[in-house]
Amino acid sequence: MSTVAFQTLGCKVNSYDTEAIWNLFKKRGYTQVDFQDLADIYVINTCTVTDTGDKKSRQMIRRAIRRNPDATVVVTGCYAQMAPDEILEIPGVDLVIGTQHRDQIVDLAERVMEEKKPFKLVSSVRSQRDFEELDVPEFQEHTRAFLKIQEGCNNFCTFCIIPYSRGFIRSRKAENVMAQAKKLIEAGYKEIVLTGIHTGGYGDDLDGYALSDLLVDLEQIAGLQRIRISSIEASEIDDKMMDVLTRSRKVCRHLHIPLQAGSNAVLDRMNRKYTVEEFAAKLVELRKALPDLAVTSDVIVGFPGESDDDFADTYNFIKEQGFADLHVFPYSKRKGTPAAKYADQVPEAVKEERVAKLIGLADEMQVTYSSKYVGQTLEVIPEDINGEGLLEGFSDNYIKIAFRGNPDMIGHIAAVRLDEARADVSRGTFVEQRTFPPEDANKSTDYIELDVRHA
Repeated sequence: MSTVAFQTLGCKVNSYDTEAIWNLFKKRGYTQVDFQDLADIYVINTCTVTDTGDKKSRQMIRRAIRRNPDATVVVTGCYAQMAPDEILEIPGVDLVIGTQHRDQIVDLAERVMEEKKPFKLVSSVRSQRDFEELDVPEFQEHTRAFLKIQEGCNNFCTFCIIPYSRGFIRSRKAENVMAQAKKLIEAGYKEIVLTGIHTGGYGDDLDGYALSDLLVDLEQIAGLQRIRISSIEASEIDDKMMDVLTRSRKVCRHLHIPLQAGSNAVLDRMNRKYTVEEFAAKLVELRKALPDLAVTSDVIVGFPGESDDDFADTYNFIKEQGFADLHVFPYSKRKGTPAAKYADQVPEAVKEERVAKLIGLADEMQVTYSSKYVGQTLEVIPEDINGEGLLEGFSDNYIKIAFRGNPDMIGHIAAVRLDEARADVSRGTFVEQRTFPPEDANKSTDYIELDVRHA
């Protein structure tokens, strides 16, 4: 029986795409092996969001070639989309396929395996208008299911290469999202994470059907207990979305809302289309409606032209907003983006210093947010076992908690008392296993009462 191994770099969307590709190979009778093992076919799903992503992608490609020089090496993903010829120049690469046509990947891999002639299939993403349907009925080694609902982005932030590698927004048809969600629930998943390149932009290319409508429809699925939105822009949380969030029984008390900078001057150069005042006002509105909401965010430091004063504004603004967690990224120049041409690039040493300061602040904010729940019982889905033999998982409000429990609890909702708030992973005590009887699982939301959110 033929074997295939995968290496995925980058975002959750890439992880989803890899699972979809694996499903295609599995249907053809392949067995999956670890990337470190000998395989007949190696598939490297690449990232190009930063220069580091490119470098790691090349490293993984060469590692596969060294592992088995006789294997068929397939490279896909964003780096493959942006630099196919560069990748084909690496001796040992057999197939390069971009961010489309993945439904043909098994046929193409077997073709190059037989013909021993390198091949590429990379078409312009700018011309793509339809969502590429790839089925993912289950995930390898995951207890939360990711559900890709859209592809592409229309924002064209000056630092971002993704619209060039993924194209414009293409939303998945609602009926296909629902069908995929039902498959995942049937496979035993309790939480579904809605993901995409620009998740909050879902529906921008549909006729009046938006992410808020999709949430209402997903709410009705029997057995689905948690819905998490991977990311949403502050400007996309309109009155309709706010109403859905406050009424929902299933949407998690957690929103990831990218900030990117706390300086209006930097936001303008980034083409982010909002001010810090507008961002702060939206958080006030959200927290008034949802007092227990965990808000996490992204920030880029060292963007071209970011002065010491700009960074100080960003640091102070982030501290004032009291995020539950923060993902910090140093700016990475990407060829082909407007920001790459800006003359006032920030030195790497300055970027590193600013990253360190914000990571320290992020740790403080994480502890401050989690401390509010010490002594409270939260619902946690254990995902794995850590080096101490403790179960680890996230509460619905995105507190990662480690606690002692039976490995059979993995993937199921457990009631856990939060005992100690820490940066990264807090500590808790198992209270009881939570079960949801059929009548609860099938209970629909009436969308009349405003106070139906559960803690």
